[in-house]
Amino acid sequence: MTSDTGVLDVDALFEAAAAVRERAYAPYSQFKVGAAIRGAGGGLHVGCNVENAAYPSGTCAEEAAIAAMIAAGETRIAAIAVLGSGDTPVTPCGACRQRIREFGAPTTAIHAGCAGGARRSLVLEGLLPHAFGPDLLARAAEP
Repeated sequence: MTSDTGVLDVDALFEAAAAVRERAYAPYSQFKVGAAIRGAGGGLHVGCNVENAAYPSGTCAEEAAIAAMIAAGETRIAAIAVLGSGDTPVTPCGACRQRIREFGAPTTAIHAGCAGGARRSLVLEGLLPHAFGPDLLARAAEP
């Protein structure tokens, strides 16, 4: 969703992340996380964390949202909101930062939030500087 000026509706992303966060399966950590992605094609894709007794076999919310985006036929992330428990905005873990880089760009917007209401907006380059991305593999194939 965008506003009249074409600005991404961050509130809509957080609303979607909050709704899916309620469905998270976190019986071990009690730390529920929801993520909402706005695909470059305009689609909204959500995911929540799913823990597993055989730690670390669980799934991160961002990972689930990316899988939903791919399953829906989109391959580019325009923005993502991540909403976690507590009073501190939650940013993606290292593995999810790399996952976001696979389908985003250094300038992809990452909005971090928490159940307490605090928010912080960054770009991927700020969270994962000098990231290894698909573009590096293409350059390696050049003579």
